[in-house]
Amino acid sequence: MSSNSPVPDFEAKLARYADLLVRVGVGLTAGGKVRITAPVEAAPFARLVQRAAYRAGALDARVAYADAHTDLALYEEGSDEAVAFLPPWQAQEREAMVADGYAFIGILGEDPSLLAGVNGDRVARRSKAMAQVFQKVSEASGNFEVSWTVAAIATPAWAHAIFPDLQEADAVARLWDDIFTVTRVDTPDPVGAWQAHLEGLQTRTDRLNQQRFAALHFQGELGTDLTVGLADGHFWQGGAERAKNGVLGVPNFPTDEVFTAPHRDRVDGVVVASKPLSVRGQLVEGIRMRFEAGRAVEVTATRGEETLRQLIATDEGAARLGEVALVPASAPVARTGTLFLNTLFDENAASHIALGRAYPTTVRPDLIGAAESPTSFADLGGNHSLIHVDWMIGSPGMNVDGVREDGSREALMRDGEWVI
Repeated sequence: MSSNSPVPDFEAKLARYADLLVRVGVGLTAGGKVRITAPVEAAPFARLVQRAAYRAGALDARVAYADAHTDLALYEEGSDEAVAFLPPWQAQEREAMVADGYAFIGILGEDPSLLAGVNGDRVARRSKAMAQVFQKVSEASGNFEVSWTVAAIATPAWAHAIFPDLQEADAVARLWDDIFTVTRVDTPDPVGAWQAHLEGLQTRTDRLNQQRFAALHFQGELGTDLTVGLADGHFWQGGAERAKNGVLGVPNFPTDEVFTAPHRDRVDGVVVASKPLSVRGQLVEGIRMRFEAGRAVEVTATRGEETLRQLIATDEGAARLGEVALVPASAPVARTGTLFLNTLFDENAASHIALGRAYPTTVRPDLIGAAESPTSFADLGGNHSLIHVDWMIGSPGMNVDGVREDGSREALMRDGEWVI
């Protein structure tokens, strides 16, 4: 965080932001418990979030810090065995917290180019080891067993990557302005603004759930011509999510997407990325994939192609889709004109798809495991994988149609905007 206040009421906005993550992000109330994770650069803000949690009546609000430079040290100095080593007990604390009903608040702000010079094979090996060790925690999050949210702060390294032509203080101030805008913190009543926004997203998901489309067809000016079959009994979600423990929260700040589960075997055609993807400390640009029967059979990129190939080689499900999401081209993130180099933000500027794991909550719960019909998530077309990586395909020239079982169509988006 910058030592200079970018705007006169900067501290007041920070406090409102922290309060928003606690009250709306994870719906914390008296007696609740929360784990806050943050990069070391975010310590001042993490303290504000912790204070907001205790004001809300938290029984426990503990903070865990991470330093991305320790990862860099491992990659540059550690042996291959050290890179691949991750003790299983490292995940046990978080597994116990899930079982005990803790909410989770994740604060981001890492340098997107920190690992740019690191051997990609080492990053891939470490990423897979982490995914395996933390698989139970990831699945619990995907199933919304507890409430969780992810947000970000402006750090000098991230701000410089986005605005390389600005002085550090100016870059950080610009990034804070964008964050406050897209999270609605700069409105007179952020909580009220979010409640209204979430109602709008709920209306959109309700309409889509009523239609029961069999597939979505994407066509865009960049070369995308992709048909995404939807999982049997798919269920659209967006905005607020109610965890299995009954707590209502908002997983992402910001969020402007409505999303559901593709059918793992029913994706065909060509898709071209509309924005770069920052993943595993690398920047991947110019992504183009061709899918047949759900699997990516041709994969290219103008930059970072090897990273992309390593990603989809993680396991069998990594080359298939686990999410399809619709976002209008006029969403607040897009209106900033900023390429954030951070998926949390960039995915809310454009419609997107995700390689890898699908969320079981995106199919109707009454269809899974019922005594009279013991159907599994996979039976309905849900994809399993250690990874879940969103990348952006929407653009101001993107058209999206909903396709019904009988082949009839309904326009959902034209030129990147909703028409339903």
